[in-house]
Amino acid sequence: MNLNPSTQINLFEHKEIFNQLYKLYKNDNLPNKILLSGEKGIGKSTLAYHLINFVLSENEEHPYDYENNIINSDNKSFKLIQNKSNPNFHLIDVLEDKKNIDINQIRELIIKLNKSSFNKKKRFVLIDNIELLNLNSINAFLKILEEPNENINFILINNNKRVIPTLKSRCLNFKVFLTNDQSIRIVNQLLNDDINTIINNKLFDYYSTPGKLFKLIKLSEEYDLDLVNFDLTTTLTTVIKNKYYKKDKSIIEIIYSFIELYFRNNISSENISLLKSYHYFLEKINNTKIYNLDEEPLFMEFEDKILNG
Repeated sequence: MNLNPSTQINLFEHKEIFNQLYKLYKNDNLPNKILLSGEKGIGKSTLAYHLINFVLSENEEHPYDYENNIINSDNKSFKLIQNKSNPNFHLIDVLEDKKNIDINQIRELIIKLNKSSFNKKKRFVLIDNIELLNLNSINAFLKILEEPNENINFILINNNKRVIPTLKSRCLNFKVFLTNDQSIRIVNQLLNDDINTIINNKLFDYYSTPGKLFKLIKLSEEYDLDLVNFDLTTTLTTVIKNKYYKKDKSIIEIIYSFIELYFRNNISSENISLLKSYHYFLEKINNTKIYNLDEEPLFMEFEDKILNG
């Protein structure tokens, strides 16, 4: 299943925020700098694409279906975004072989924005993973954010990471969130099935976003894992021992989540040693992320000291 946010014609569960943005637009008060903040995989980018299509398709054939929050796949603006050829839409995201959004991406964006528009429609710049702007990229981006050309709108996506105050203060910030039940309901709607028939619900936690749940499904399918009958310990042991995370980087975040879930499920006031291990591994996970360290030593240590201890 293709879960690229740009292809999702249905918007599930985020109708309240969409309605707020809709009213702002209709009253000619839509901010030209919007920050959508929330857990990764929660649907922030999908929400942004729906807002963008609603605005761009307003006077086109097959416009956005506001009543049902559906993008018409025959709409011209939607098709042009899929073909990466919409002159009123620019996407910036971290490149596949990079760890940060490079300053050259911002420079190319500046060149594009300085060119005249082909029409009088609003122009949208969507920057995903805004927290991955490096220092040089941020400085270059702030210049165009502070004084944008006429009719340009910025939508920034932040995955609940620290954003520098000078960037955050220039935007209207919307907090995007889902309950665990809402996340599961979204996945079931997209699957047209019950995720509990595919994944053991003991592998879910309160922070399981639709994106994380779909990564679990992909993991079970790709490596033929019986995640219906696997418990958390078996799943962690299998994934770490077979080093699946070396074949697919998206599995790394799943392992991090599972490690935290393992400790939360097993810690008690009587088990002081496990509590110490919990704080120890949380710090190691945090340092591994911040300093882009190799994950393998962390996973092997967790397997040796906790799973096999």
